[in-house]
Amino acid sequence: MTKEEASKRYQIPMEILDMYERWGLCGAVKQIMGVWQYDDQDLEHLSTIMALHDIGFAPQEVERYMRLLLSGADTAAERLRMLETRRSAALDEIHLKEKQLQRLDYLRYQMRTQKP
Repeated sequence: MTKEEASKRYQIPMEILDMYERWGLCGAVKQIMGVWQYDDQDLEHLSTIMALHDIGFAPQEVERYMRLLLSGADTAAERLRMLETRRSAALDEIHLKEKQLQRLDYLRYQMRTQKP
């Protein structure tokens, strides 16, 4: 599958595919006659990259995670630590948003109950 086909079929931005190639992580990707060809393993890696982007990893964190992943099972603890750190940050964001909603609701309540 070409880069353009992978981008279109799996809705992967071209920038992500460019990064993947630039990082040199696409071991199974072959460049044939100037056109990149992706196999199923590449698409699986790209799926992981997209998930990491979606959960808020910065590009350099995605690259580090993927390098660890491709290094083998002995990196599982480090990858888990990275995921736990991101999870903790996401929970902090959720709690902040919950506090903001409570304050918004209180201000709305005040406005509704005030006499003109």
